[in-house]
Amino acid sequence: MLDNQAVTGKNLSLAGKVAVVTGASRGIGRAIACAMAAEGAAVAINYNGSEARALEVKQEIEAAGGRAEVFQCNVSDFAVCENFIKEVLTVFGKIDILVNNAGITKDGLLMKMSEEDYDAVLNTNLKGTFNCIRFTARQMIRQKGGHIINMASVSGVLGNAGQANYAASKAGVIGLTKSAARELASRGITVNAIAPGFINTEMTAVLSDKVKEGAVSQIPMGTFGEPEDIAQAAVFLASDSARYITGQVLCVDGGMAM
Repeated sequence: MLDNQAVTGKNLSLAGKVAVVTGASRGIGRAIACAMAAEGAAVAINYNGSEARALEVKQEIEAAGGRAEVFQCNVSDFAVCENFIKEVLTVFGKIDILVNNAGITKDGLLMKMSEEDYDAVLNTNLKGTFNCIRFTARQMIRQKGGHIINMASVSGVLGNAGQANYAASKAGVIGLTKSAARELASRGITVNAIAPGFINTEMTAVLSDKVKEGAVSQIPMGTFGEPEDIAQAAVFLASDSARYITGQVLCVDGGMAM
């Protein structure tokens, strides 16, 4: 006999939870913040560059009856990241969900890539993820539970020409996810990664038609995904429905990495 709660999807509720979403002022991060708020979570919206965009996300959540606050932080900075998590705890009192979504690209062919472009991408995408886990995990241990979701990429699974730095950072996120999952499982904390494929965001909007056509040809489902596709996967991994899932990489990519 089917459980009624499972059928209605009520076990995806995040009511009473506090979620931190990094890089939440646009694209996938914005969609995740809004989706988690829609399921009842109070959301800490992190941004680095655009306060105006972050405030737009806050207003959108509040207009729908949710709660959200905005926090500026460059996640690649260890000390700044520590202060950011302290500020979130001062405002909300706890952290139940951490979504490490902040990321950048500085694409270029391997033989022409500068050291600065390589370091910048690794520092934000990989070190930033480590920093946030490092300072959030201690609070989750005190709370005897939590859900950490790291944003990987199909590029980190398959590799991608012209993205040596980005692919390396996202492959590193996958290794970090599995290691953290092993360390924190006994404390009731799950750590998983989502590996998006090509998603319709500002990041992919700048691609040429030729590049987009080439990308679509590699996708069995024949189309780019939407930010909401990633957001719903994140809501699932942050919910009690995923309580027995940890150390996994969920590819949301239309079948690219199957």
